[in-house]
Order: sequence, then structure tokens, then C-alpha cells
Amino acid sequence: MGGRPGHQPSATPPLPLNWPSHVPYLTAPAYSPHLTPAHLRALRTRPADPSDPLPAIPRDLKPGPCASVLITPITDPSHPAHGQAGLFATCDLAPGELILPYLGEIHIGTAPFGSGGSEEGYNYAQSDYDLWLGREADLAVDAARMGNEARFVNDYRGVPGRGGRKANAEFRVVWDARTAEICMAVFVLPAGKRAVGRARVVGITRGEEVLVSYGRGFWQGRREADGQDVDGEGGAS
Repeated sequence: MGGRPGHQPSATPPLPLNWPSHVPYLTAPAYSPHLTPAHLRALRTRPADPSDPLPAIPRDLKPGPCASVLITPITDPSHPAHGQAGLFATCDLAPGELILPYLGEIHIGTAPFGSGGSEEGYNYAQSDYDLWLGREADLAVDAARMGNEARFVNDYRGVPGRGGRKANAEFRVVWDARTAEICMAVFVLPAGKRAVGRARVVGITRGEEVLVSYGRGFWQGRREADGQDVDGEGGAS
């Protein structure tokens, strides 16, 4: 068929089920135009620490919707994210397993583009989707305005049925072999030393919500912004 030699027509990537129409879906990272050459070098330099090597996203991981998870509206009134959505496993996931990358806009982490600052009227410090990629590299990734399914991962606090249990997943900085860059990703938590039976081979069961810990600092910041008492930890506000 027609077309210039070597030209590939652009195609709209398929969207995950229940993806919000107002949020651009990413299959690769987006980059702030304010990233400097030094930031880009840091982003594309794999840390060399033999005692603590970064996990790697394999080259053969296909971009696009992740078959292992499903964005699902939260209908339980007792859930902290009631009326919003969460991310649920569509199959059993093994302890320590990579679930999917956390995609968003990679940006400078410190002011004026990060904490306490803004970029062209947008304040990253007010985003609930902003994660540090590396403080020394001064890089963060924000999925508020664009991202993939990972932006729907909720905090475990206050989720019905969790009881005394903690999160079942975690955010980890990784090396993405596909882009040769540092990246954030969501992993199933490793099995604990006391895990027995099924818990040693299944970290998240089919139909279970993928839940992480946003950390004490996140909830303190939330309550400070709302003018609430910041002592102790609590559920989502």
C-alpha cells in the first residue's frame, strides 16, 4: 500500500477496560520539556551497586494493557476509594513478581518543578500520583495527568477485609531494559519468612485488590493540606 518508504502509520494503542477517557494512556514514559541534559544522563545511567542491583524490566515485556490486572470501580461504601477505582488481579500472582511498570511524566523533582513548586501552572507537590525515581538524580514520575493502569493502585489502609494485614504489593525503582532508563514499577511483595503453604507461591490471589503502602509521609501531607491532626497513621481521607 502507499506511504513513504520507511514510514509507519501511527496507531492508537488499545485502552485497558474502564480506562478514564479524560486521562491520556501511556505505553512509554512521557518527559517534561524542562529536563536538563544532566537529568537525562542520570535517568539513562544504570546504578552500579553489586550489593543491591536494581531489578530489571525485561526487553520482551510488551507495552500496552497488562493482562494480569483490571481497573475496577470501587462500589463498597466502606472502602476509602469508594466512587473511584482500584486495580485487581485477574490471576494468581507470585510473591516478588513484577506486575507492571508505573508510567507517567518524568520531571525534575525539586523546586521550582517539584515539591513546593509548579511547572506552567501545574503543581507536582499537590499530586497524589507523584513518586521519586531518585533524590540524588533529582527525578520523579507523576501519573496524575497521564499514565497507565498502575496509577489506580490504592493504599491498603482502611480497605475492608485487610484487618491486621498489610500491603500485598510495593513500588520499586527498576531498570527498564526496553528504554535503557530508570523506571518505577509495581511488584508483589516477597513471601515472608513465616509464609507457609499457598502463601509461599501466591502473593496476590485472583480477584484480590493490589494494595501498596503510600507511606506515613503521604498521609501526613494529606491531613496537613486538609487542616487535620497529623499525629499517627490513619486511612484515606
